[in-house]
Amino acid sequence: MEILRKFVAPEFVFGTGSLDLAGQYADHMGGNRILLVTDQGIKDSGWCEKVESALSERGMEYVIYDNILPNPREAQIMEGADFYDGQNCDVILALGGGSVLDAAKGIGIIVSNGGHILDYEGIDKIPSPIPPLICIPTTCGSSADVSQFAIITDTGRGKKIAIVSKALVPDISLIDPGTLVTMNRDLLSAVSLDTLTHAIEAYVSTAHSFMTDRHALGAIELIGAYLPRALDDPGNLEYLSKLMQASLEAGLAFSNASLGMVHAMAHVLGGLKDFPHGECNGLLLKGVCEYNYASCAERYDSISSALAASHGEKAAEGVGGILQEIDRLVEATGIKENLGRFALSAGECQTLAELSLQDICSVTNPREPEVTEIRDIYERTFMG
Repeated sequence: MEILRKFVAPEFVFGTGSLDLAGQYADHMGGNRILLVTDQGIKDSGWCEKVESALSERGMEYVIYDNILPNPREAQIMEGADFYDGQNCDVILALGGGSVLDAAKGIGIIVSNGGHILDYEGIDKIPSPIPPLICIPTTCGSSADVSQFAIITDTGRGKKIAIVSKALVPDISLIDPGTLVTMNRDLLSAVSLDTLTHAIEAYVSTAHSFMTDRHALGAIELIGAYLPRALDDPGNLEYLSKLMQASLEAGLAFSNASLGMVHAMAHVLGGLKDFPHGECNGLLLKGVCEYNYASCAERYDSISSALAASHGEKAAEGVGGILQEIDRLVEATGIKENLGRFALSAGECQTLAELSLQDICSVTNPREPEVTEIRDIYERTFMG
């Protein structure tokens, strides 16, 4: 008998120019005063100005909160919630990458439920719906615009927390591939490796279903085919659109199937050292896949076959197939050239391993690890 599964997803509009619909959707939601959540980088890129124009053309009042840093901190969430209340806002519009989108979700939690953002760590801890939320992603990696996840950094404990609830699924996501043209190569590499990790972990998750499988494999095929092309030809809108589609599909997959040990390990590593999330995932992916392989070999073989087929090859047999395909993509990004800045001590590896097993994403990993096994993956990846 098949296990029951549910599938949640927001309404979304995909395509170049969808950003211009921001005012229309804010108006449809009955907004009187919009909180536009973004960051300084997005303002500098010109996308914020375009969204402001779309709001103004519709006669919408708005205020901007842009004090968002990569790996958003709990203090920024609480400050943003105070700003929302002080400005009498009634709709949240998030424009940016994963950090901005997660921060906007966190702000929504607090303005509707009170308390402190760290009180909501875990699954289904949000009693009241958040305000109407419009998301406009400007990267092709986090998939926060279609997921029920928000990741917030707890600076006191030096770790990231995961908040998971269908209350965090946006009301509408305007997915405009045109926003990707202002990403630099390093950012494109990092966010695309995040997408790859989302898709792989969703496919091997113990909570996968036929719906998540289809989206996960679709994302894997797109990343395998178009990430190398986009890295070689940055600014090519066709390639960037395919990567944005991959992010969408991976998000629909992991939002419903959850993730695994790569994300659990990357969350605590990013929280402790403030490293870029996508790079953490890309560097840890190979070691975790090797560790997990025997627990669901057929699924990893399907992944390696999909990746190999995306560049006209046949995958190597066994665990070597998935490791070879991951190497191909990670090497293309060049993130290993900066591996030295990820240097960890033996003590840090032990601490990170212990924290990783407390992360909610570890629950659906296909193999149940021991602390020593996770510590070994950290050490092999970053010490050796």
